Amino acid sequence: MWEKDINIHEVREIRTRTCVYFGCGAINKINDIAKDFKTKGLDKLIVMSGKNAYKSTGAWDVVEKALKENNIEYINYDKVTPNPDSIAVNEATQLAKEFGAKAVIAIGGGSPTDAGKSVAILLKYPDKNANDLYEFKFAPTEAVPIVAINLTHGTGTETNRFAVVTLPEKDYKPAIAYDCIYPTYAIDDPVLMTKLSPKQTRYVSIDAVNHVVEAATSTVTSPYAVTLAREVTTLVAKYLPKAIENAEDLEARYFLAYAAMMAGVCFDNGLLHYTHALEHPLSAVKHELSHGLGLAILLPAVVKNIFESRKETLKYILEPLAGEVETAEEAEAGIYNWLKSVGVPNKLKDEGFTEADIENLVNLAFTTPSLDGLLSIAPTKATKEAVEEIYRDSL
Repeated sequence: MWEKDINIHEVREIRTRTCVYFGCGAINKINDIAKDFKTKGLDKLIVMSGKNAYKSTGAWDVVEKALKENNIEYINYDKVTPNPDSIAVNEATQLAKEFGAKAVIAIGGGSPTDAGKSVAILLKYPDKNANDLYEFKFAPTEAVPIVAINLTHGTGTETNRFAVVTLPEKDYKPAIAYDCIYPTYAIDDPVLMTKLSPKQTRYVSIDAVNHVVEAATSTVTSPYAVTLAREVTTLVAKYLPKAIENAEDLEARYFLAYAAMMAGVCFDNGLLHYTHALEHPLSAVKHELSHGLGLAILLPAVVKNIFESRKETLKYILEPLAGEVETAEEAEAGIYNWLKSVGVPNKLKDEGFTEADIENLVNLAFTTPSLDGLLSIAPTKATKEAVEEIYRDSL
């Protein structure tokens, strides 16, 4: 396979709307980024992170050294949790304002980056807060520069214009998409991803698979999205079992990171529909639910729903995972069998959801700001009945 000709220890620039430094050792490019920021007068910034991963992966040692050597002052907000909420974003924004931050560095998976993108916008709109942003009370066109240092191979947020934050008082988990929050720079260093837990290794790559299944089958997709989708499923099918077997397998982490980055570009072009629209209510209601796990639970039922409407596309992109399929039922079973093969056989009932939750979940899918936009581009008509059926099939 072509992968054997790639030297995973050579750091390459991959240019989308973001300049991505990609490869083992890419974290060291933070020094070049710090020099660039300093020459542009971006000498004070806020670092967004969770409690532990930014340090345990070794990323922080390199970043802190680069900031100090380039005389860039920083403040660290290390309280970002999975499924970040508006409370944390507002708190971090206030700290950043008081400090005089001129840029944002996010270190982590999708959560620190999405929270960081939100702070980057709000620093340009000091009279607004996270609730205003995620209830669409204004449409931003500016944000301070963002650096996304990625510690997972799943979300793709390091190279696209999306961010997601929960509004806990309403059980809303909206998504925003603005050109101003494409990161200026991103770092994808597989070495930093070897500390992912076995569960998160699975969940983040399943997130990438969901990105391409949805993006390649939306009503606004393109041949580009379909081409990317097939390559993503091919790489995940090959390398996820290897990363599960050996967490330190750098080749596996490299190509899973590449798949995730491509998946981020794919959904930046084809957008998303059912699986993400229906997962957001799940993790908005149960904050402890991993986003990737929620997506895994829903994916077989979503594939069943959309198969006939996008049959040839789904046969093509799912073949590396599900084998050759001809019917919706075969596709559903094939995807579920693949999920089981990588250790994720879960159903909604396993995560504490019951029949009694379905009405509220359906309501949230149709009332949470932004999710109607996702449902509107699903390849089948996204009625309340269709959404309810997907949830029921996922119990």
